[in-house]
Amino acid sequence: MSCIYPIGGGKGGIGKSFIAANLGVLLAKQGNRVVLVDLDLGGANLHTFTGMPSVKTGIEKFLDKTVIDLTQVAVPTEINNLSIISSVNCSMEIANLFAAQKLKIIKAIQKLPFDYILLDLGAGTNYNTLDFFLSSNEGILLLTPEPTSIENAFKFIKAVYLRKVRQILNQREFKSVTDCITGNDNAIEMTARIIDAVAENDPEKGELLRKQLTEYQFKFIINQFRKTVDAKLGEKIEKVCNRYFYSKFHFLGNVCYDERVHESIYSKKIFINKYSYTVSAIDLSHIVKKLEKNRLAGRLESIGSHE
Repeated sequence: MSCIYPIGGGKGGIGKSFIAANLGVLLAKQGNRVVLVDLDLGGANLHTFTGMPSVKTGIEKFLDKTVIDLTQVAVPTEINNLSIISSVNCSMEIANLFAAQKLKIIKAIQKLPFDYILLDLGAGTNYNTLDFFLSSNEGILLLTPEPTSIENAFKFIKAVYLRKVRQILNQREFKSVTDCITGNDNAIEMTARIIDAVAENDPEKGELLRKQLTEYQFKFIINQFRKTVDAKLGEKIEKVCNRYFYSKFHFLGNVCYDERVHESIYSKKIFINKYSYTVSAIDLSHIVKKLEKNRLAGRLESIGSHE
């Protein structure tokens, strides 16, 4: 069974492509079949982080029906077991996908025959990004230690929650509930008030909302971490989120700030290969161990449920 990890965040410049590429390399080096999918539509550059100067084919061939399977546009990288599905050759209009195109891509991703599927998403909270993030029950949220990034991360969580609720409810139900809720725009309180309002009118649907939100898991990484930052920041965020949200939040770890990240990008070299001895590389390795442990736990749970 594939593990699909969409990697998103509330703003640009926080290192989503860097994290996706280097986690992909490390997972592949462990013998896993890994594919990176560049869904930063209109701003694709994930191939550069894997040391590839260009990519000849990608999602555009799938959308124009030149190929019928996304696997056919998965291009091998220089790393054994690691492939990439790029959107760099798509037209600029790709950022404004039709709903049917988006659904087609999501369904195709869910059928990909890889152990790990890492989705590098664009910044912000547009519907394309949110729906790609919700294509799996486990999403990786990326943030940096700055207050603005943390604030945007909470806004991203709220947007994901509201989008999930909108998916469960029909449009009329969603509008009738949100029209009754005014004032506070707090990420935590807003979601809770919507669920309470639904449960009051339809207890069965309210329970469905709670159940589906509980099944969703947020994992998060703090990137560009500096020594001057509170060492327990990630644990504190995890604790607060698990106290107030329905979903389960799991802090995967910090990735230390390192100027050599920029050097590897400029030289178009894979960071984890060129600077494997750095603290940042060790941080990334620890995160990969947690992801592999999570996959093993999922396998064991799946086996147990079938016995």
